[in-house]
Amino acid sequence: MIQTVLAEATEKMEKAVEAAKDDFGTIRTGRANPAMFQKIIVDYYGTGTPLGNLASIQVLEARSLAITPYDKGALMNIEKAIRDVPNLGAQPNNDGTVIRVTLPDLTEDRRKEYVKLAKAKAEDHRVSVRNIRRKGNDDLAALKKDGAAGEDEIARAEKELDSLTKNFVDSIDNALKHKEAELLEV
Repeated sequence: MIQTVLAEATEKMEKAVEAAKDDFGTIRTGRANPAMFQKIIVDYYGTGTPLGNLASIQVLEARSLAITPYDKGALMNIEKAIRDVPNLGAQPNNDGTVIRVTLPDLTEDRRKEYVKLAKAKAEDHRVSVRNIRRKGNDDLAALKKDGAAGEDEIARAEKELDSLTKNFVDSIDNALKHKEAELLEV
């Protein structure tokens, strides 16, 4: 029972770290990156659909991308969705078949804003890891209350859960550190 609780918490914490890394990928650096556009929600026949499901996204140059929709009828909606994204500053150009997006140079102030955004996202994911720990501790307390495990076993499991939490929070912090360095690089 205890191993099940720990395994479940580990799995969820791993997913939280992966989600943090994915979120960091959506924050713009000085280069064009398809991950920045993958999660943009486009109104596609009345349904919010991620851009990555509607089009292929390719890097043309350091600061430009080509977005080729699978359905040409979605061109205008994709272009509008890209324009409506705050903090992106992208200028999409629609030629009837492909949307070319040019990203402006990042100023120092803009880089600092992106670092703040990355730190906020990192904190959100740290909180989610801590919430997983709290749920695991609650599950362990329930096992103790039901008599399914002894106090010593529960105490060891709680220490192991705390250790797991620290490791996963450190992973998020390391990913943040790399993203900060990437953002501040000129």
